[in-house]
Parts: sequence; C-alpha cells; structure tokens
Amino acid sequence: MTGLKLPRVYPILDTESIEKLGLGAEQVAAALLEGGAAILQFRHKGHWGRDAFETARAVARLCEEAGARFIVNDRADFALLLRAGLHLGQDDLAPRDARPLLGPGAVIGFSSHNAAQICAAEAEPVDYVAFGPVFPTGSKQNPDPVVGVAELRRCRAAVSKPLVAIGGITLGNALEVWRAGADSVAVIAGLLPADASPHSIRERISEWQQLAKAV
Repeated sequence: MTGLKLPRVYPILDTESIEKLGLGAEQVAAALLEGGAAILQFRHKGHWGRDAFETARAVARLCEEAGARFIVNDRADFALLLRAGLHLGQDDLAPRDARPLLGPGAVIGFSSHNAAQICAAEAEPVDYVAFGPVFPTGSKQNPDPVVGVAELRRCRAAVSKPLVAIGGITLGNALEVWRAGADSVAVIAGLLPADASPHSIRERISEWQQLAKAV
C-alpha cells in the first residue's frame, strides 16, 4: 500500500456521460490533464471489449506523460494490464482479494455508502475510501441513498485513510464538502459543461483548481 496524498479534485471519466456529449474519452482526458488534473479515473460500466481497452490504454498513456495517476474503475484485470490503480465498489472484487493481484505498490480505492461500510473499509488494504453520494446524482442508474454533508462530517472520524467525497458535487457546494473533512472530491458531471468541448472542459477544471486553493 502507498502513503497516498490525494489531490483536492478527483476527476472521473465516465464513458457513458462523455459519449452523450459527442466527445471521446481521450479528448476529455487530454483537456483535464492540460487543465491540471493530477489523477483520473476511467469509469466504463459497459462491456470491456477491445475498443474500451484501447481507449483506456490511450488515457493511461496520457496520464503517464502528464505525471498523473491513472485509476481503473471496477476491473482488477484491466488495472493489472494497464499498470494502473483500481477503484472498487461494494459489489466488486473485495480489496483483500485484489491487493495480492495488484501488489503492494498499486493504489486501491474502495467505495462506501453508509457508516457501517466506511468503518469496514478502514480495515481493508486500501489507500483511500470514497463516501457518498453526498448530494443527489444523475451519474448512476440506481444510486445509493444520499448521505448529506452532516453524515460525511460524522463519518470522517471513523476512517484514518484519505477520504474522497462523491455524488452531486459541484463548484457551488464543493467548499462545504472539503470543510466537512473530505480530502478530495470526485467529480463527473461537474466537469462537463453543457457546451462541452476540449476548451470549455479545460476552463472548467481550471475553475475547480482555483476553488481548491480556497480550502
């Protein structure tokens, strides 16, 4: 396991959300990295065919060139192939089973959605714990119940690992989330303006970076 220091902003490349905007994951990744992103998670909920793997490999290469961490969502096998970090959900491979596969140096994150899960996550061999959804979110088809900022603040005390807040976090509410104890905020829709283009995405991630300095 690594002694991980997370950046304040944790962009998630959700392939479904990006495709709806008519953009490619590589385009969006390049824009986010140019705007200063220090970590990117590749989130692909569809079939991991050859095209998805090649796209993930291209994004991994961009992250390597930019000196940013690359994390694969859900899939330990593809994280291993891409020499990437791994983010696991409650229904995925257990972190204690993924750790021997990826080795002690790989970054592994683990999602939690309530107090019991976040307490259990503390005992897992993971480098950070995600908690949410903090606010209502449209990025998941069947989201877990909203936890709210007060519960985030309460549960922060239950885990010593870096904590990533996720779910409905925007430029308008992120400061409240950081001040409640989150080390980082994971963002999907908040990085994709309605008029999304490489230029507008670079501008948006720059806004996030500026906001993070206020914490």
